[in-house]
Amino acid sequence: MDKEGASFGEQLLDASRRNNIDLLKMVFEGLGGDPERISELINESRDPLGDTALHLCCRYGSWEVLDEILDQDGIEIDPQNTKELDTPLHVTVRYAHDEPEHGTFIARNLVEVGADPRIKNMNGDKPVDLIHGDDLDELIDLLQGAELAADNDRVDDGEEGEIIEDDGEDVDDED
Repeated sequence: MDKEGASFGEQLLDASRRNNIDLLKMVFEGLGGDPERISELINESRDPLGDTALHLCCRYGSWEVLDEILDQDGIEIDPQNTKELDTPLHVTVRYAHDEPEHGTFIARNLVEVGADPRIKNMNGDKPVDLIHGDDLDELIDLLQGAELAADNDRVDDGEEGEIIEDDGEDVDDED
């Protein structure tokens, strides 16, 4: 790689800002299409504010690049940036204030691949807490539903030990 040219990480971040799918594919080809190297680059590349490629795609509505990134194995879906500790889902909610339909579309796709709507940023806000305005009812429903589903998954995974007893009586005794 030429020392004067942009690194693969810089190119990845630029592709994410500008929704440049051709540049993204060139970066992936430059890594030999190696899934481990690609996921490592995606997970570790950050701009000066600590934003990853996922954050930048969500900030600028770069759906084509985001879609390609989400197709990669081993990527971290909920990285927090260093400035506000926002996840890509937080950034998407902010984007949705200007682009309600597209922002909701991006949020839906993030949730479908496992983004956690319960993560709080440095101000203690979950993504849903950042929503204001009447144009985002669908986004509110999406995030609240995803929170409920995530909480139900946690219970289904055996974290229901505290729920088994009610009023001091074992629920199994009532069968």
